[in-house]
Amino acid sequence: MSRWLNFEGKSVFIMGGTSGINLGIAECFAEQGADVYVASRSAEKVAAAVERLQEFGHQAGGVSVDVRDADALAAGIEQLASKAGGFDVVVIGQAGNFPAPIMGLSSNGFKSVVDIDLVGSFNVARLVHPHLRETGASMITISAPQAFVPMENQAHVCAAKAGVEMLTRVMALEFGPANIRVNAIVPGPIENTEGMARLAPTEGMRELTRQSVPMKRFGTVREIGNCAMFLASPLAEYINGAIIPVDGGWSLSGAGSFSSQLADLARKRA
Repeated sequence: MSRWLNFEGKSVFIMGGTSGINLGIAECFAEQGADVYVASRSAEKVAAAVERLQEFGHQAGGVSVDVRDADALAAGIEQLASKAGGFDVVVIGQAGNFPAPIMGLSSNGFKSVVDIDLVGSFNVARLVHPHLRETGASMITISAPQAFVPMENQAHVCAAKAGVEMLTRVMALEFGPANIRVNAIVPGPIENTEGMARLAPTEGMRELTRQSVPMKRFGTVREIGNCAMFLASPLAEYINGAIIPVDGGWSLSGAGSFSSQLADLARKRA
């Protein structure tokens, strides 16, 4: 175990940490000795994630809660913080997404994604802040390329994630004096995730996406986890307010072909 990525004695809380990229991040921290606590809406997924995390031999726990319900979220965070004795690392990764053009997107559909991604991130950050340990905590939000790359059929996600990134920067300003660092990770096309299954459901679309990445491959969940551990480690102790794409350079070209894929997918579903 690298001394720089040794999280023994540390407690990590991951919102949305019961599946996909966020569960992968949770597993990375657990593998490196951390006690890991997760939360999401699905009680079934929470139970399965906790069982998986306990296999690493450290403390693990979880609660089922909706980030849009601030009162229930506060109670859930309080429950986990009491068990953990406070948190050293917080990852805010819950998200909602589906492809839809603006004229085919209801107000409720737009609001749902904004509430989960943006309002939910605000709720988690505000409610977990009192439970952060004073030794120099790290908070990490999970953004998306849609925050700065406009994509057809992703207006709701573009708006929500752009807000998440600006919220991240403001939190870095406000929390920095307390030695709490706040940064964001921007995953690109990541293999074997629900997001890619929804946005590139066919092999043809997967291949187009793969070819649109300068490195000509999908990323892995572990590569996102590695970045999260780096940001939470002493190696990054002077990094605050950074927005870090982990996408093989995909966003450099504006992800134009992927946007076209989404447009084609939406037209086929119409």
